[in-house]
Amino acid sequence: MNLWVVLISLIVGAGAGVAVTLLVISSVRQARSAAGMLVGELPRGVVELVSLIEIPLVIVDGAGEIVAMSPSTDNLGLIRNNRIANPELKKIVERVRLTSRPSAKDLEISRGPLGGVKLDLSVRADRLGVNFVLLVLADKTAVRRLEEVRRDFVANISHELKTPIGAITLLAEALQSAADDEDTVRHFADRLADEAERLATLTREIIELSRLQAEDGVEGFRIVDLNDVVAQAVDHNQVTATSRHLDMVVSGNAKAPVMGDSTRLVMAVSNLITNAITYSVPPARIGIAVAKAGQFFEVTVTDSGIGMTSEEAERVFERFYRTDQARSRATGGTGLGLSIVKHIAANHGGDVRVWSRPGKGSTFTLRFPIAKNESLEEKVA
Repeated sequence: MNLWVVLISLIVGAGAGVAVTLLVISSVRQARSAAGMLVGELPRGVVELVSLIEIPLVIVDGAGEIVAMSPSTDNLGLIRNNRIANPELKKIVERVRLTSRPSAKDLEISRGPLGGVKLDLSVRADRLGVNFVLLVLADKTAVRRLEEVRRDFVANISHELKTPIGAITLLAEALQSAADDEDTVRHFADRLADEAERLATLTREIIELSRLQAEDGVEGFRIVDLNDVVAQAVDHNQVTATSRHLDMVVSGNAKAPVMGDSTRLVMAVSNLITNAITYSVPPARIGIAVAKAGQFFEVTVTDSGIGMTSEEAERVFERFYRTDQARSRATGGTGLGLSIVKHIAANHGGDVRVWSRPGKGSTFTLRFPIAKNESLEEKVA
C-alpha cells in the first residue's frame, strides 16, 4: 500500500465521516514502510488529488507550512498565511511530529480572530513518512448547533410566548362580557390588536434568532460595503426618529469592505439604531459612524439617552433582558434585538461591545474583519 492508495481511499469514502477518518489513519500507519511513502517532498499529483477530497484534510511539512489542503478545510477559517492559525491544532501537529504517534482529540475552537462562531471538531493526526503530518478534521458543529437551536427554541416559547397569549385570552373574555358597551369594546379591541402585534413581533424574532443560531456564517457571503449597510439601516429608522424629534448624524469611511450577508448586517445595525431611538430622550442626536481600526472596520452607534450601569451593560446582550421593563413594553420591545445583533456579529467573525454610563448615554460598537481579497475590494466604491 502506498500514499496513492491512502488518498484514493479518502476520495471513495469521504461521506463516511469519522469511520473514514479512522480508516485513513490506519492506512497511513500501514503505509509508512512502503517504498512509495513520502521522504522529502510530496509525490507529483498529490496536491491535485487532495483537492478532490470532500472532507477537511491538511498535509503540513516540517516547517509548519501547508503543502496540500482539501477545499472544505478553507471554510473552517483555521488557515491563515498558509499555516494553521489555531494554537491547539498546532500543538497536535507538533506532538505527532515529535512522538511519531497518532493523535485523536475532540476540540471546541473559535473560527475567527475575535472568537465568534465556535467549531466542534473531531481531530485525527498522524505522520506521513519523515517530513509530513496528515491532519483530518470532522466538523460536528452543525449537529451540536441544531440541538442547541431545538432546546433554546422550546425554552424561548415556554418562557415568553405565554405572556402575550395569556393577555390575548383575557382580552377576548373581556370583549365577550362587554359586548353591549361600544366604548369598552373599542378599548379592548385596541388592546387586543396591540397584544397580537407584540405576539407576532416576538414570534418573528424568536424564529430569526433560531435561524441565526443554526446558520454556519460563511456560505453565501459576498463583499459588502458597511457604508451601504449603515445607509439602509438609517433609512429603515428615519420615520421613527423624525417622529420622536431625534436627529441621526452619519459619518463614514471612504470604503469599508467586509465579507458578509448584506441583509443580516443591515438588520444588526438597524437593531442598534432602534435601541438608541428607544432609550433616547428627545430632542437628542444619535451618531452612527463607520471607521477603520487596525484589521477591522467598526460601526458605532452613540446616543445620549438614559444609559446603563456596568451590571446592566454586562447582561444587555442576553436574550429577553431589558434594562427598562416599562419603556421596553411601551415601545413593543421583545428583549431579543441586541441578542440578534450579537449572533449576527459572531456569524460574521466579528463582535459587538458596549460602553455606557447612567445618564450619559451608550455607545455600541460592531467590529468586522476587513475583506482581504483586493479584487473584490475594487468592486466596492
